[in-house]
Amino acid sequence: MRRKLTCGLTALALLTGCSASPAAEPSSPPATSGTPQSQRAPVVMFLGDSYTAGTGKVIPERTYAGDLARKLGWQAIIGGWPGTGFLARGRVGKDFARLFADQLAWRPAPDLVIVAGGHNDANRRHPLNGLNDAVWQLVNGIKERWPAVPVVLVGPMWGGTPTKQALAVRDVMRGVAEQLQVPFVDPLEEQWITGDVSRGTGNADLYIRRDEVHPNETGNAYFADKMLAALTRLGMDRPAAG
Repeated sequence: MRRKLTCGLTALALLTGCSASPAAEPSSPPATSGTPQSQRAPVVMFLGDSYTAGTGKVIPERTYAGDLARKLGWQAIIGGWPGTGFLARGRVGKDFARLFADQLAWRPAPDLVIVAGGHNDANRRHPLNGLNDAVWQLVNGIKERWPAVPVVLVGPMWGGTPTKQALAVRDVMRGVAEQLQVPFVDPLEEQWITGDVSRGTGNADLYIRRDEVHPNETGNAYFADKMLAALTRLGMDRPAAG
């Protein structure tokens, strides 16, 4: 899950374009109809791999995270990097905990944090070694840093039939979510993607690129709709702006 980087920062404010400055702050989206101009839109931080932070020609604003934020009128700050995970460091040489510290933790408290990942951890030779501790330390660290801010944990997203390793990573993440009492969204259990591109089965051929991993433009919009449905069920789609 890697991309040729064209921007110097993946922790971006939506609707402001790509900034080379790590201090760039999100700008408020246009007020929705019937919403007072003085009412601040919720600030939502995303942390994830290429599904969330983008890859190749797909910039962060065009992932499911960007689309979801536009649908809900959020001010979104998208952190993360392709190829990374709770253990996986990708080409950037940083795991989620390091990326959180570098890109997000120094900012003012948001209204919601969404941590989505695990795909690249499932590609490791021994995906479970240290995974439970890594997930627990990151999520618990976010909760301790911002006690009043809700956190949602999202399991691995997959471009086809999930592997046994992917399901194992998902199980670890779901267990940590239960321990820490944070909501868990499970794309594998909900079967967001079915079948496989190479076999022309299920919906994968409609939503997943030829690499059999990443969503295409239609797929990113579809993932945003699935995430919106999941957050709505959890009552997390309308975080209160502080």
